Amino acid sequence: METIPAKNIVIKTKKPAAWFGADYNMNIYRGCCHGCIYCDSRSDCYRNPNFDTVKVKDDALRIIRDDLRRKVKSGVVGTGAMSDPYNPYEQTLKLTGNALELINAYGFGVAIDTKSTLVTRDIPILQDIKEHSPVIVKMTITTADDVLCSKLEPNVQGSSERFAALKAMSDNGIYCGVLMMPILPFINDTEDNILSILNQAKESGAKFVFPAFGMTLRDGNREYYFEQLDKLFPSMKVRYIKRYGNQYQCTSQNAKKLWELFKNECNRLGLLYNMQSITAQYKMKYTYQQLSLF
Repeated sequence: METIPAKNIVIKTKKPAAWFGADYNMNIYRGCCHGCIYCDSRSDCYRNPNFDTVKVKDDALRIIRDDLRRKVKSGVVGTGAMSDPYNPYEQTLKLTGNALELINAYGFGVAIDTKSTLVTRDIPILQDIKEHSPVIVKMTITTADDVLCSKLEPNVQGSSERFAALKAMSDNGIYCGVLMMPILPFINDTEDNILSILNQAKESGAKFVFPAFGMTLRDGNREYYFEQLDKLFPSMKVRYIKRYGNQYQCTSQNAKKLWELFKNECNRLGLLYNMQSITAQYKMKYTYQQLSLF
């Protein structure tokens, strides 16, 4: 595997726009081999032309250790923003797993974005972190249909396996939920898909579902996506070009109706769907602990 140099890996986030209340970002890997046809990280602006080839940051664990021990203030370390921390190489390299050990040792919390069931391997260390700091795991699920999932996300476990991973985490006390994004125009933006994801999320013990009823397309990503549409959904590209042209934000034409359906069903099921509410809930216990010190 190719290695790339890095000076720092655990980097302070820009507030107040931090993703789910993360105080720091950590990306050990660069690129991803899940093969998702819609991935925004493939865009030219990120300057990673061989995106489908996973690279690892050289001497990552030493850098992470040094970064953490230099922090004046602890907080939540987010990972998975640009590449999945549980790509297939993680099975043997265990860099994410070992980074979690460091996060635990230095008294930080963690917020994980992933599509991989490999995250369940690290349930024991997540439980240890949870004893002193906030923990949240966000599992991306875009469709309840495993067949469609195999087209959209060909090199990662199917949706049914990801729901099972959520169940395993929830059963072990890990605060977790679903990133229901992207919902692709003309492909998975249906009422049946939304309702099925919500109900399976609830059955799996998820505490929240956070949606995006549409997708983004920009240079690099757009060309790849259209190429995949030609292979998987003939004539679909024409519909995109006709409706969106070269737009960056491609909102589903069903977005308003789907949002109302989604919101009502979440309320019925007791699932959170607002980022601020989700963040407050997974951090609540630790906020009270801090206040009690004063």
